[in-house]
Amino acid sequence: MASVLRFRKLCYVESAVKCTSVGYESFEIDEKLDEKEEDVLSANNFALEINKKRKQPKRQPKEWRCLDSCCWIIGYLCTTWWLLLFCYHCLPVTLLRVPELPGPGVRLKREGLTALHPVVLVPGIVTGGLELWEGRPCADGLFRKRLWGGGSFTQIFKRPLCLLEHLSLHYETGLDPQGIRVRAVPGLVGADYFAPGYFVWAVLIENLAKIGYEGKNLHMAAYDWRLSFQNTEIRDHALTRLKSKIELMYISNGYKKVVAVPHSMGVIYFLHFLKWVETPPPMGGGGGPGWCAKHIKAVMNIGPAFLGVPKAVSNLFSAEGKDVSYIRAMAPGVFDSEILGLQTFERVMRMARTWDSIVSLLPKGGEVIWGNMDRSPEEGHVCDFSKKSHSKTSLTTNNVNNSDVKRGFLVKDLANYGRIISFGKPASVLHSSKLPTADSKEFSRTSTSENFNNFSCGEAWTEYDEMSRQSIQNVAADKAYTTTTLLDLLRFVAPKMMRRAEAHFSHGIAENLDDPKYNHYKYWSNPLETKLSDAPDMEIYCMYGVGIQTERSYVYKLSPNSRCKSIPYQIDNSVHGEDGSCLKGGVYFADGDESVPVLSAGFMCAKGWRGRTRFNPSGIATYIREYRHKPPTSLMEGRGIESGSHVDIMGNFALIEDIMRVAAGATGDEIGGDQIHSDIIKMSERINLGL
Repeated sequence: MASVLRFRKLCYVESAVKCTSVGYESFEIDEKLDEKEEDVLSANNFALEINKKRKQPKRQPKEWRCLDSCCWIIGYLCTTWWLLLFCYHCLPVTLLRVPELPGPGVRLKREGLTALHPVVLVPGIVTGGLELWEGRPCADGLFRKRLWGGGSFTQIFKRPLCLLEHLSLHYETGLDPQGIRVRAVPGLVGADYFAPGYFVWAVLIENLAKIGYEGKNLHMAAYDWRLSFQNTEIRDHALTRLKSKIELMYISNGYKKVVAVPHSMGVIYFLHFLKWVETPPPMGGGGGPGWCAKHIKAVMNIGPAFLGVPKAVSNLFSAEGKDVSYIRAMAPGVFDSEILGLQTFERVMRMARTWDSIVSLLPKGGEVIWGNMDRSPEEGHVCDFSKKSHSKTSLTTNNVNNSDVKRGFLVKDLANYGRIISFGKPASVLHSSKLPTADSKEFSRTSTSENFNNFSCGEAWTEYDEMSRQSIQNVAADKAYTTTTLLDLLRFVAPKMMRRAEAHFSHGIAENLDDPKYNHYKYWSNPLETKLSDAPDMEIYCMYGVGIQTERSYVYKLSPNSRCKSIPYQIDNSVHGEDGSCLKGGVYFADGDESVPVLSAGFMCAKGWRGRTRFNPSGIATYIREYRHKPPTSLMEGRGIESGSHVDIMGNFALIEDIMRVAAGATGDEIGGDQIHSDIIKMSERINLGL
């Protein structure tokens, strides 16, 4: 106001124009001063507000709960489910199922190849369909519906506990539980697709059909892959039916010998059959010593698990493998949530430990084959998978090319593959002299009064419940286990399972094959404890993929979960090696087809049966056919026409062509003899096995 009065007085003295100009100037100056005062006040107010906020206690971050993990994992599962559903319905069928690229069947038909020898397909573990014939009330409406394979997996979400109950076998007998009957799906549809869009035998079947194969000369030897091999005969007469079918196909197709094509565990199942069929009854089929020579032209083994797979060890020991341990690390506590009461791993373990077939896949041959604490046949093996080469090299008959293996699998730090299970990274790398010994004498169960948890909760019973906390800790204690002490370990942690299963399977090496004890069926699926048939004109092929990371040994730790009836051990996913190391996520990798190491798939054809040996007295010809893995280059290839993966290799065009040529009458030499990309010959030379 004072400024305004001064302005009015000056207007009487000065001229109008000058007054006006001066007035406006002074007014503007005063206005600017007022604005500066307001700015100072606002700045002061802002500072006061900041001080108030600083004095207020900081808000604590929200604690991550198990429920949050559950919500995230459910979200991931739902998103994945809808994405797969979209792909299945919207993408061309060729991208998911059988690739529509011209297969070998079309080309070979143009060359004039036609069906000659009948073909019998023998599926492996898990890939064959199972259907319900009798069940509990929770399975109402599922009569003769698939509980496993062929698109039945919606039942897992609808009634998971009911499904697990019906897929489990009796824990004492290894046969049907009371009131439950689940049987193998018969025919080619039993194992052509494992799930909608996921082929197993479908590509091979379609290509065989191009040159004239059909129901009269092509058969799927379906069997219940959960059972021990002899129990498939005791319960279902599966071996008798296979014998009769081969005899019928042999006669009805002009007395042409059969070409058998087993896959994975089906390889040792068919090996059991070859011994069973010539053994006198009641234990055998009574075909006589010349049956195989008369009826079998060739056995073309795909992804053969002749000497077992380390993956079976982790499945029985902790109900997990490489992929499961990764999921468990991404969402800890979800599957074992006490709030949800899932007990996922415990329930899966309980079911898997009723399947005797898994025990058939435990490593065979002990330390002689798989190595000891400080030595293994894969010494010097290349582990730099990030730099492995997929370039092709030309191979001639009986050509062994190891140069590309050395380029693709060079080691930076040597892995002690002989230690199948190690507790802690130091136990997997230190010299054996610096480690406590795992003596089989200490494997004795203490009193159950100090159980892992001495109160009852949950429903998923495992044999770990009967172990004391001290016994569980003693198993670990920075120790490592080879294939020899590993069997003692499994007998300790799962005595009931091992007593039942070891009545049907053996995992050693025979010193004297003429010993009458080897006439028992428990030895027939172990190629190191039985002789091949007297069939010098028969051929045996070992056909498998190479160039893929394959589980070979594991680094374990005690599980942090102390809930009752939980599994006390798990793969230590936090353990890694240096760059280029074989150790990733608690798993040591070797060369193989992702499931079966090269050592197991190729040794018998490379050395054990090569020429006349005590395991192959008639000198049956053996051939190694390896297929270097090459991932698909485009969606049009589906899962890959050059894949070497354990199941995807069933769509490998080169493998399919080999099978078709032999079925059409070719011999092993005529299709190129040995085709070797891996280091299997050097591995075999390092194995000191008397032949």
